[in-house]
Amino acid sequence: MTATGTAFEVAVHHEASLGEGPTWDPATDRLLWIDILNSRVHTYDPATGRRTLRRTDQHVGAVKPRAGGGLVLNLRDGIGLLDPDDTFRWLHREPVPGRRGNDAAVAPDGSLWAGTMRYDEAPGGGTLTRFTGDGTAETVLDDVTVSNGTGWSPDGTLMYYADTPTRRIDVFDVTADGRVAGRRPLAVIEDGAGFPDGLCVDADGCVWTALWDGGAVRRYTPSGDLDRVIALPVPRVTACAFGGPDLTDLYVTTARVGLPAPHPLAGSLLVVPGAGRGVAQPAFAG
Repeated sequence: MTATGTAFEVAVHHEASLGEGPTWDPATDRLLWIDILNSRVHTYDPATGRRTLRRTDQHVGAVKPRAGGGLVLNLRDGIGLLDPDDTFRWLHREPVPGRRGNDAAVAPDGSLWAGTMRYDEAPGGGTLTRFTGDGTAETVLDDVTVSNGTGWSPDGTLMYYADTPTRRIDVFDVTADGRVAGRRPLAVIEDGAGFPDGLCVDADGCVWTALWDGGAVRRYTPSGDLDRVIALPVPRVTACAFGGPDLTDLYVTTARVGLPAPHPLAGSLLVVPGAGRGVAQPAFAG
């Protein structure tokens, strides 16, 4: 196992309450990321340093590019679409009192796999749902507490998933129709090392996971062996994704919510240059 201590840089110094969901948008060469509890969608252009900020009308758990331009958002009350002309409309609206959207990912077939959780983090109060471009919703998991990292192997035959309080990263087999089966643990985060939050999969098929209250990003091999740890000074590390023109830089979001004395970088967007090699992520087909 290779341990890396401080091989990171500050991409955007910010005080996000709950920074999350970094996603590289190859159509614009920008990184998308969000601040869930402040209802904000951020963009960052590493070539120019240009940043934008957009406020949403409710808490936003994830944002992803759409194949035809614009964005898809996993919001408190359902899945929203932002058109290229900034027009907003609902794809699927299903408000549940006390529940909000959380992490989401786009599958190789262009469907959106969107998670939910209760604000009070009640056990079993969340879901993982698959949405197609026409708004069809199919519940994949209905006994989730904090639905978080979701990602697919480079060949599309495996899906990885984290329900954070379980401390597990699970792996599923992907069936011919794009569904999943055969859930089993890939890795278990040991007591005291934090909880698995957002994740991404690299070109070698290894799974990178951000550790909430663990101050690190870890990489696990497809066989579940821990082979790399990137230590960070911020305890609440929330998600990670490869970005940049060559998909070699690992972007990491962080949070300051609930910390009585946050680290000065808590809530910032960090980057580990040359951390590995990512896989281009599909856009939502809707």
